[in-house]
Amino acid sequence: MKSMLSTKEHIIPQYTSWKLIVGWAVLALISIFLAIFLGVVDIPISDILATFTGQGSSTAQSIIMDIRLPRIITGMLAGVHLSVAGFILQTITRNLLADPSIMGISQGATLAITIFLLFTVYTGNVSESQPVMPIAWLPGIGMIGGLIAGVIIYFFALQRELGPLRITLCGIAIGAILHAIALGLMVGWGSHRIEVVLEWLSGSLYARSWQHVLFLLPFTVFGLLSLPLLSRPLNLLHFETTVAQSFGLSYKRHFSFALILACSLAASAVGVVGPIIFVGLIAPHLARFIAGRHLSLVLPLSIVSGIIIVTFSDLIGRMVGQDFEIPIGVVTALCGVPLLITLLRRTI
Repeated sequence: MKSMLSTKEHIIPQYTSWKLIVGWAVLALISIFLAIFLGVVDIPISDILATFTGQGSSTAQSIIMDIRLPRIITGMLAGVHLSVAGFILQTITRNLLADPSIMGISQGATLAITIFLLFTVYTGNVSESQPVMPIAWLPGIGMIGGLIAGVIIYFFALQRELGPLRITLCGIAIGAILHAIALGLMVGWGSHRIEVVLEWLSGSLYARSWQHVLFLLPFTVFGLLSLPLLSRPLNLLHFETTVAQSFGLSYKRHFSFALILACSLAASAVGVVGPIIFVGLIAPHLARFIAGRHLSLVLPLSIVSGIIIVTFSDLIGRMVGQDFEIPIGVVTALCGVPLLITLLRRTI
């Protein structure tokens, strides 16, 4: 009996380490291909394939290369940002329910975007009492707001030497305050622009272009290149402060870098696609479930999970809503709750 148990324990990690992982990677590719081939406008598969060789029709060329592809890549990059940020925040706070929205980062971006949309002119209706600012600044404005919220959390976390639980509670409190201010501004000064604000708040990939891809790409590259440097520190930050320091870890320095990286990734994503909830929360949980005992695979699987969640959610919103597509944030909210409950029942 003992030998059978040991054999079973040996087989399960091996099975998890390659069959499920390969299957998960294949699922990510399938989601990308489906997002390319399916849409409101039906395009023959042969025409889509010819587009990638430069021989497709002008209609297919325009829809695939100018609309679907930048939208898909923007969603993939946003999924990577949110999943990595969620993984880092859950690790350094030692809280499996931590993610950018719970920690106040999304709310900081929300407040900045709300102020930008309500109190600046971004169309042809120029008013002397309002400054004129290009709408292309929207991602940058959102990112700045998220980073400011992250700085506030950083101040309370390190200057006040808060523990992981208090950091989470601090993030929740700050997020609630920022969200309340944003709602107050919309109620008081929303007028005809409140529809634009609500559209962004719902989280959407609608009308995302190559410009948004180029905005996110530097943050993606920097974030992914920084992860190998954080591999060992993140493993140690998961323990108590005294335990981590006993292994020679400079706790304050590595905690600061990890928090700044998470805030930068989350804020840049929220600035482009809006506050898509549950991605940063669910992706690491899915990764832990698939990785099993292979803890080193949790981070790469979180990245793949983020891509799958965002791509499939956007595809569902486009196909179900047709001409009036459902925002991706609505889809992730509706699908995320039952999935999260199922995962928590299996992992906790």
